[in-house]
Amino acid sequence: MSEKQLAIEVKGLRKTFGDLKAVRGVDLSINKGEIFGFVGPNGSGKTTTIRMLCGLLTPDEGEGRCMGYNILTESSKIKRNIGYMTQHYTLYKDMTVYENLKFMADLYRIKNKKEKIDYLLEELHLTDRIDQISGTLSGGWKQRLTLAATLLHDPKVLLLDEPTSAVDLQARREFWTQIEKLTAKGVTALVSTQFMDEVNRCHRLAYISSGQIMAVGTAENIINQSPLEAWFIKGRAWHQLFAEFEKDFFDWQMTPQRDGLHVVVAPNTKLPDVSKHGLKWERTDLTFEDVFVGLVQNDIMGQI
Repeated sequence: MSEKQLAIEVKGLRKTFGDLKAVRGVDLSINKGEIFGFVGPNGSGKTTTIRMLCGLLTPDEGEGRCMGYNILTESSKIKRNIGYMTQHYTLYKDMTVYENLKFMADLYRIKNKKEKIDYLLEELHLTDRIDQISGTLSGGWKQRLTLAATLLHDPKVLLLDEPTSAVDLQARREFWTQIEKLTAKGVTALVSTQFMDEVNRCHRLAYISSGQIMAVGTAENIINQSPLEAWFIKGRAWHQLFAEFEKDFFDWQMTPQRDGLHVVVAPNTKLPDVSKHGLKWERTDLTFEDVFVGLVQNDIMGQI
């Protein structure tokens, strides 16, 4: 794929903090207009990688470009042209909604700032809260305000580091509606998340563990390439087996469900006989959550 079609392309990114090798040779290519999901356990290197992409950290090794700008030599240009949003509220808590947006507009030297602010207030349903002190907003409203501030300067690339971790389901859905509207207009979004419903909204994903990319592709691709197997025990007596399974098969993933037990195991696992309980094993489909938990818990990274 040509450089013109890529919003982000990096190779061999490495970053060490003392004895901690936070990022160990990350290669990543993200298409323009794509929603790209970044998933992995806490401490896996997601935030460090994102901070290198947006110019806040300089890699120890590696090279790459974000929006055509060199991440090693043009970090100031990247900072001015990307939208970066973290899971933590970073605006001024003692300023009103409108004051925060005006301050950010002045910071970016936006010429048509009143028009831009009014548009975002309307788009993100913040108009009725313009005079509210931002520190008194709920998590969902703080998120909307932060997104408005992030979009003031019309960034073409959004780097969003677990932006929905502190808000409720409705706020997350509304947030993703906005992201999908933006990407439909050609904006690129790199979103780190640990919510499985958000994974399904991403065009492609990268799974990162211990500072290394272990899998890249659509959620369906990653599921299909996983060696794990999913099984289901259906019947009212399944709960009789749960304690026994927990004791004897501690490396299994087991998820109690309303009408049975969802079990994920390594390939070719010999399953115990459950017929004496009037039950039977039924093969079922893996989910991305199954694969994600398998990668985290069992280190089944395979070659996916």
